[in-house]
Amino acid sequence: MTTNGLLALVGGFEWTKGCTFDATLLEASGGKDVVVLPTAAAYQHPERVVLQAAEWFAPLGGQVEGLMVVDRTSANDPGMAAVVRRARFVYLAGGSPLHLKSVLKGSATFDALRQAWTSGAVVAGSAAGAMVLTDPMVDPRGGALTVGLGLVDQLAVVPQFGDGLEDAHGQKLQRTVALAPTGLPVVGIPDRTALLRAGDGTWTYEGAGTPVVFLNGERTEGLGALQR
Repeated sequence: MTTNGLLALVGGFEWTKGCTFDATLLEASGGKDVVVLPTAAAYQHPERVVLQAAEWFAPLGGQVEGLMVVDRTSANDPGMAAVVRRARFVYLAGGSPLHLKSVLKGSATFDALRQAWTSGAVVAGSAAGAMVLTDPMVDPRGGALTVGLGLVDQLAVVPQFGDGLEDAHGQKLQRTVALAPTGLPVVGIPDRTALLRAGDGTWTYEGAGTPVVFLNGERTEGLGALQR
């Protein structure tokens, strides 16, 4: 019998002050090792992303291993996939969701990630990392819905919710909510905030902000629309 691990969909600005949930995630993993995939930041100095993660987790007792899965070749490398498969805590950093999806879709590394999660490992994705783990996912270019990687389905998330620089007039969010099929929850997740899915499928949140769920074109109260 398999039991899914804790899943964290983070709104953005990972590994910064206010991300109190990282201590929770590390504890839930049952260890101290964190495998960080800077895939979404492949063209934005991915080594700096790993260094930031290492500096953040060190005071929490965590030890970061950066896994340079940055293209299709590395995503299908058996050695890379093996590291992810045996990991107890895997974190997908933010960056470009379209690059992240194109690299991981159908890859050995993503297959390994799914296997690790269904065997109880903690999986976290921030911003781009959160977007691609759902199906459908929000297209960052305009807010329409497209096919995601589907670690969880029947859910779409909008990271950096409330960030005026990211979506100055809220048009992309409005388009996503309007285009969502009947019954599909769309969750806006603020920066430094994690939407958490426990192994039994229940949803909670932790961090600096409060996620907002939209269902059938309307803003709802709490996370009740996700508890099904």
